[in-house]
Amino acid sequence: MKSCYCQVVRTIICLGAVSSLLLGACGNPENHDKQVFRYNQTEGISSLDPAFAKSQAVIWAVSQLYNTLVAPDTNLTIQPSLAKQWRVSPDHRTYTFDLRTDVFFHDSDIFPGGKGRRMTAQDVVYSLNRITDPATASPGAWIFNSRIADGGFRALNDSTFELTLVRPFHPILGILSMQYCSIVPHEAVEKYGKDFRNHPCGTGPFSFFFWDEGQSLVLHRNPHYFEKDSSGHRLPYLDAVQISFLDSKASEFLLFRQGQIDFINDIDASFKDEVLTKQGQLKSEWKGKMVLDKKPFLNVEYLGFLVDSSNTLVKGSPTRLKKIRQAINYGIDRTKMITYLRNGKGIPAISGFVPAGLPSFDTTKVKGYTYNPAMARQLLQEAGYPGGKGLPQIRLMSIPIYADMADYVANQLQEIGIRIQVEVVQKSLLLEQTAKSQALFFRGSWIADYPDAESYLAMFYGRNPAPPNYTRYANAAFDKLYEQALEENNDSLRYTLYQEMDRRIIADAPVVPLFYDEVVRLVQPGIKGFYNNGMNLLELRYVRKK
Repeated sequence: MKSCYCQVVRTIICLGAVSSLLLGACGNPENHDKQVFRYNQTEGISSLDPAFAKSQAVIWAVSQLYNTLVAPDTNLTIQPSLAKQWRVSPDHRTYTFDLRTDVFFHDSDIFPGGKGRRMTAQDVVYSLNRITDPATASPGAWIFNSRIADGGFRALNDSTFELTLVRPFHPILGILSMQYCSIVPHEAVEKYGKDFRNHPCGTGPFSFFFWDEGQSLVLHRNPHYFEKDSSGHRLPYLDAVQISFLDSKASEFLLFRQGQIDFINDIDASFKDEVLTKQGQLKSEWKGKMVLDKKPFLNVEYLGFLVDSSNTLVKGSPTRLKKIRQAINYGIDRTKMITYLRNGKGIPAISGFVPAGLPSFDTTKVKGYTYNPAMARQLLQEAGYPGGKGLPQIRLMSIPIYADMADYVANQLQEIGIRIQVEVVQKSLLLEQTAKSQALFFRGSWIADYPDAESYLAMFYGRNPAPPNYTRYANAAFDKLYEQALEENNDSLRYTLYQEMDRRIIADAPVVPLFYDEVVRLVQPGIKGFYNNGMNLLELRYVRKK
């Protein structure tokens, strides 16, 4: 603990020096009145170029600097951002976006006179084409694969952008909300080339000020930001954002307790018992000193079965039988697992594979598996293995950080006569085995790339390879529903299709949904307007500090 404390002291000194630089640069003699939001990023930040916004750390920073055409609100419903509105053609292939005309890029020496120029539809075309350009080498190039028609990005005039798809794909709006699709000025990319990563220029609520990699990143309020609150006040309220890079979660927690940072994302295993009860609530001694903020996170943790009947591995495995897979689903007490292994962090997955937090999620429409050992034993008997007699041992592949969960599952299933052998392997090997359809029973997780249930249901579409269809599930009726949903623009009708697909997944049991994850944040009591959401996005436009 002494080394952690010393590291925190050094960080406080560093943050103090950066704060003096930050506040002095604001040009206001009343520096102490400045509203500076501070947080720590243990993973570090590799780039401020949105074309490389693959990790949460980069996404968080980039989202302060840039905007996309559309964006999810706190309920993950897609709303206008740079686009005021949009229209969809009768064949569902062409989307026409009317852009705002009051959006300007940040002031920068890349523009004449150092004043940011107005954003136009040509900037949208440039930015989206840049993602798929092999020269960019963006990890986000896949988002438009086989979806955008040739020449599918067009500027009809300065304020009208048109996108044309190869075939209908309603989740395209969710994809356009991803930070990969942030709008950038060509002048910055052309001037800085690969160094654009540390010379960002966007239209976002904050602009770049200072970055000492590995030490601190400082962003300043964009005084020309286009959005206003309901009272007509220009956003954001904060004057600056300061990000530190302590790589120790324990040190980060100490810094938070000393009031040097404003929130912590996620609660590390090393101190979860100190902060949370087994039911996932804040312990009484911490009430008033911090605020616990929890919300469903678009991540489902599950166990998957390889169900491709043509695979020789499957032919010799008892998990080829649907009743065995269903018995395993009934044989796990998910509520107990969440309580004792995760201190209440998470929601037991008893409502299908699509997780809580999505607009289409409805516990009354999709019923999953609850803990029912009697039903599990009955299914075992119906499958020809009464009490598990004659049932071969089943191997479950997991990675080290989930070994305790795999052991819990094995112990639970042992009670109903299903013997599980847990094999712990490195993540890279498990990914390789599942991609090559060489893992019969494996632990997995899926985080949504965009706020639409299609991101999860695509995992079971028969024409999709692995990834994302790691189970190699194939069901003609499911595929027909999936294709129908892609063409449906009416949200309520599409959600009905999603729910029917989810019910089919539950019935066929190619997976064992374990729990829907939660975003868990510890926040300083004086922070207001800090909205959480299911994508765990960092929304700072409405934040105020008391």
